[in-house]
Amino acid sequence: MKNLVYKLKRPYHFFKTGLLGGWRAEMRYRFPQKKLKIITVTGTDGKTTTATLIYQMLRSGGYKVGLISTVAAYIGHKKIDTGFHVTSPHPSQLYRLMRQMVKEGIEYLVLEVTSQGAYQYRTWGIKAAIAGLTNIDYEHLDYHLTQENYLQAKMLVLNSAKKVVINQDQEIFNQVKKSLHKNIKLITFSKTTRFGANVEKALRAAFSEDYNRLNGILALTIAKQVGVADKDLAAALENFQLPEGRMEILPTTLPLTMIVDFAHTPQALSGALPNIRRNFVKKGKLIGIVGCAGLRDRLKRPKMGKIMAQYCDLAIFTAEDPRSENVWSIINQMKSDLGDNYGKVISIPNREQALQFALENFGKDDNVIAIFGKGHEQSMNYDGKTEILWNDITGAKKILAKLEKLPHA
Repeated sequence: MKNLVYKLKRPYHFFKTGLLGGWRAEMRYRFPQKKLKIITVTGTDGKTTTATLIYQMLRSGGYKVGLISTVAAYIGHKKIDTGFHVTSPHPSQLYRLMRQMVKEGIEYLVLEVTSQGAYQYRTWGIKAAIAGLTNIDYEHLDYHLTQENYLQAKMLVLNSAKKVVINQDQEIFNQVKKSLHKNIKLITFSKTTRFGANVEKALRAAFSEDYNRLNGILALTIAKQVGVADKDLAAALENFQLPEGRMEILPTTLPLTMIVDFAHTPQALSGALPNIRRNFVKKGKLIGIVGCAGLRDRLKRPKMGKIMAQYCDLAIFTAEDPRSENVWSIINQMKSDLGDNYGKVISIPNREQALQFALENFGKDDNVIAIFGKGHEQSMNYDGKTEILWNDITGAKKILAKLEKLPHA
């Protein structure tokens, strides 16, 4: 029955989001997508980092380029807020932004696209010149229900492009390749793909993490398809800063390292935590803070809890937009497969209190405190109705500032 309802959502959104939203927006804004060369980026993790890097590479190469991502939209240097919890905007907003880009002489648009956005026709009318796939680890099964449905939704993005760039090392590669339309040019890369010496040097300096290095290779492959010169690619990498809330290290005078990261899937945590332990934990302990979103994929909760307890010296389970779900129920699911690591976990359901506890008790001795799952986001939803202003970066800085004023700091 659930799968039937899921299948019926597609024609529903064809009329509601596509025709009533997208088609009207196309007409109102005079088909701006036809005047832009569009690069789409999809995948489970790494979309924002990859899209932002492509945007920076094209800008470095002298191209007039815009960006629409989870963090914000950019038209040249201008940043535009796209709202809470938004990756793929509604067609009315998307077309308004594209029209503005056309008016300002933008040539290329780098567009981050989610599986839900594609399935719901939020990218109505978009035919990309190039589509890039970061990776696939089955996520959003609360919405898509099955792995097959999730992959098919991703394929909607890839099959709407002229060229597709994919990492051939992925387990899912052959399945994706078989699902591609015959007229689409497939371009592959792998972890062994190499570029010019200066580009390679800049890539290694920019990313210590294996997963981000793969994001970098994907971005480089796409940028070279556009025609960006090696010197401009190297310059973009040398000047690149990860998007807000992606492995962001906060400044502090206290003897600790405070990291804010958007990792909110098992795959993302499995990539981020070993990297943090390898590169940042020298003398002290690793304290991790994480939650799992309410009314979202329940199957990932035990996995995320297990990964946190495996890599952290102390894992603090807390809220991450529980919405109308009971936060303790979510936390208990996260604790259901901890095994021998159960003693390494404590639960503090209020996110601000969890962060304050970590900083007040472990903000010393060269410890590393990392909070995951929200990154750049500006709100929390505790009841399913109200978005309360909250940002991990701002919250951490506020607590750090108070602790730095104490006599022992």
